[in-house]
Amino acid sequence: MYLRLSEEQKMVQQTIRKFVEKELIPLENEVLRNERAGKPGLSQEKLKELQIKAKESGFWGINTPAEFGGAELGQMMMAIVLMEVSKTFVPFKFGGTADNILYYANEEQKKKYLIPTINGEKKSCFAMTEPDAGSDTRNIKMMAVKDGNEWVLNGEKTFITGGNEADFVMVIAITDKEKHQSSGRDGVTCFIVDREMGWKSEYIDTMGEWGPAGLVFDNVRVPEENILGEINGGYNLGLEWIGFARWIVGARAIGSAERLLQMAIDYAKERKTFGKPIAERQAIQWQIADSAVEIEAAKWLVLNAAFTLDNGEDNRHLASIAKLYGSNMGNNVVDRVLQIHGGIGYTRELPIERWYREARLWRIYDGTDEIQRMIIARNLIKGNVKIGQFM
Repeated sequence: MYLRLSEEQKMVQQTIRKFVEKELIPLENEVLRNERAGKPGLSQEKLKELQIKAKESGFWGINTPAEFGGAELGQMMMAIVLMEVSKTFVPFKFGGTADNILYYANEEQKKKYLIPTINGEKKSCFAMTEPDAGSDTRNIKMMAVKDGNEWVLNGEKTFITGGNEADFVMVIAITDKEKHQSSGRDGVTCFIVDREMGWKSEYIDTMGEWGPAGLVFDNVRVPEENILGEINGGYNLGLEWIGFARWIVGARAIGSAERLLQMAIDYAKERKTFGKPIAERQAIQWQIADSAVEIEAAKWLVLNAAFTLDNGEDNRHLASIAKLYGSNMGNNVVDRVLQIHGGIGYTRELPIERWYREARLWRIYDGTDEIQRMIIARNLIKGNVKIGQFM
């Protein structure tokens, strides 16, 4: 057991950190102005410019297999990169990537969807959540009915990240109603559906800057060759997509919390009350100390979940732990940081209020707190995971 980053990992971490400090953080005021005017935080032109700069530094397809032109650095490195990038709220993603389940595509689908997505020529989204079916997949109602060599899809999906911009969606629909009703898991299939096939999206207004979409399918006809994976095998694909996304939420919370905590420390050393910096007040010191401890704990939970995945092991239990603790840690830290700043922290003069609104979402999407607790408890009660075992 060696609980330290390798020299290569440290080098990548420092390079990403410098990129964030030099290229992204200076854009924060511009992003805030755009968002408050109801515009996208960054234009597509600016995003592409940043991605080109990142690519020139060697960061393209960080976790994409080498056969598709990626760096294939692994999940641990992905976690470290996300922690650094999340130290800013500038909406930037390194290019050259695709959703993990899109790699299950057959050769024709890879040519048509996977490779163009990796190259940045197409955008995708994943859709499983419905108005009455979030984490409870038994309530999925979208139907796919076979008609010749096509499937006809009818139904709605909601809170779909990237749904307004996507060129195609990987959508879960019921293909065997009887199987689905009996188990709540079987009888669903994942389809790759181009926007031009007829589905529509509409923007959902939220309290934060996250702009999810509602998707509507009204007799959308999808050719049989657009089935992703196997018929009635959509549930496992959905689990794999969500399982990957869960510990990612924890990684993002860590990066944001580290930046926020540094803001609080800097402010506490400058702000004076009754003749002394508030950094000398025990009440402030305890909030800083508690935040630092929670960040460190979340960091190792996330890295453990990523390490387990790198080793080809099932990390779903660890991913739920990392997501539950990490998202709550992020909420705790941003709340303390706002409290330390007092009234000015509540204003839009500082970005704390923006992070405050964003952080509240971490405890909801990709599985709520309650769902993570249910999964963790169920694994322990059923004996799938033993107390005290190393994972």
